[in-house]
Amino acid sequence: MEKNAIAERAKDYIAKEKDSGFRAEVEKLLAAEDWKELEDRFYRDLEFGTGGLRGVIGGGYNRMNTLVVKSATQGLATYIIKAFPEKAGKLSAVIAFDSRRYSADFAEAAALIFAGNGIKAFLFSSLRPTPELSFAIRRLGCDTGIVVTASHNPPQYNGYKAYWNDGSQVISPHDTGIIDEVNAVKVIKEISRQEALDKGLLKIIDKEIDEPYQAMVKSKLYRPELIKEKAGEVKIVYTPLHGTGAMHVEKVLGDLGLKVITVPEQREGDGNFPTVSFPNPEEAAALDMAIKLGTKEKADVVMATDPDADRFGVAVPNSSGSFTLVTGNQMGVLLADYIFLSLKEFGKLPKNAAMVNSIVTTGMQKKVAEYYGGECVECLTGFKWIADVMRKWELGQAGDKSFVYGTEESYGYLVETEVRDKDGVSAAALTAEMTLYWRSKGKSLLDRLDDLYSICGYWQELGISKYFQGPQGPSIMKGIMEEYRKNPPKTLGGIEISKVRDIENGADGLPPSDVLQFFLSDGTVVSARPSGTEPKIKFYASCCAQAGSGGLDAAKVEAVRKLDAIKKDIRAVIGD
Repeated sequence: MEKNAIAERAKDYIAKEKDSGFRAEVEKLLAAEDWKELEDRFYRDLEFGTGGLRGVIGGGYNRMNTLVVKSATQGLATYIIKAFPEKAGKLSAVIAFDSRRYSADFAEAAALIFAGNGIKAFLFSSLRPTPELSFAIRRLGCDTGIVVTASHNPPQYNGYKAYWNDGSQVISPHDTGIIDEVNAVKVIKEISRQEALDKGLLKIIDKEIDEPYQAMVKSKLYRPELIKEKAGEVKIVYTPLHGTGAMHVEKVLGDLGLKVITVPEQREGDGNFPTVSFPNPEEAAALDMAIKLGTKEKADVVMATDPDADRFGVAVPNSSGSFTLVTGNQMGVLLADYIFLSLKEFGKLPKNAAMVNSIVTTGMQKKVAEYYGGECVECLTGFKWIADVMRKWELGQAGDKSFVYGTEESYGYLVETEVRDKDGVSAAALTAEMTLYWRSKGKSLLDRLDDLYSICGYWQELGISKYFQGPQGPSIMKGIMEEYRKNPPKTLGGIEISKVRDIENGADGLPPSDVLQFFLSDGTVVSARPSGTEPKIKFYASCCAQAGSGGLDAAKVEAVRKLDAIKKDIRAVIGD
């Protein structure tokens, strides 16, 4: 991009941005003629994708800042007004935000854009989890919602997720319709906070949603009597990773009588995430402080939620006296098993019981569902697609099935229907109960996992992420996917590929998505998918090895051997 064009875009931004801090950043870069940094900030507009916005915080059109948030919200407001003409003057939205830098500012800016468009905005008084935002949309009967968060990204990021009136993130046709309106924004309508309050177009909310949400989470437990009787037998160490989870996790588990010890250094919201490199419960390093405290306190389970408390991670004691991290796939299996088992035990398992998981989640979950006479239905990656399946089942548009559980490999679990996104708070409560249940049977969670391996075979998964930053990143990722499509490999890890599924134009009832899947002759599935929210391409592999004469240990060795060989082939392609 030529310097003159960059300079013009920068000056245009400076003229429109009302936040003095973001404006000053760009003014300083122009004065210093830092063209490399300016190009990165202005070579494109930060894309409002199918899930909303996510980017590095800073001044510029390719950054997360007040102007970009206002423009996005104006586009969303315009689309909502057009989508519900019959509700003119009665439209409403709810806005939540996490602990990241500028989250509260971005959330209020969005609320005042809604108010400026005549849409009543319900704004949480302080940081709240993403699942509570979904719950609030449904409880308040709002037409849309926003949560300001960048989930588990590093501290320099923030983001913005847009939701529909059923409490799920937007999907087609609304996603592209909103994007079109965002791209067409010329005038941004906003009013002051005081004017919005005076006109009844801004309402601050907290306990009127907090309390029903907490009650709902507790209502999803299967054995409250067991918890009441044996709560003192389980000690839980918990970390919210400087995010939003402490309020609800501590309150819900505390009300149940469970002993929860929260990592003090990570309890309060802090968008700088000073004790972790990545506030991500998928990362072992993120749970390090909690595991150390858990070891000291002799905890029975260590729990973590990410900054917006939709993801949930667990570590449990092992036979060697240390802690084992339970992967998202494994926890998904354990919760599926416990939910199906409990419903069956209490005579409440519907004949048409079904769970939903994403196409990159372990195949073991399907085996568990079938073991109990249920079904596991697959969908695209992202909880909005799990919510879409739930919606279609409720409307009778996709067969006669009863939803009992939803999950995906990236540490997301949904055990209720009142929320339409992954919920780390309810997952924490149910995991506490599950831990107590298996203890009452003389087993740990790892023991139960081994039981399930003997039933379903030993399953192990692999994940590889490769980042491609800068202006060339998207084209590099596109080139990798095009090469795979043009010249698909005949083997991966030395195992023959028996089928290729390309979902770019839709396949097997799945909507179009930039995903390639390779089905290997031994049952292993390898998937390639560029991220929709970050500049990276992700690879997933799920393979199974049967515990034959060599037992479980031999099956684990065989699975590792297969995955190591597959990993080598993938890394050769992505240059890593």
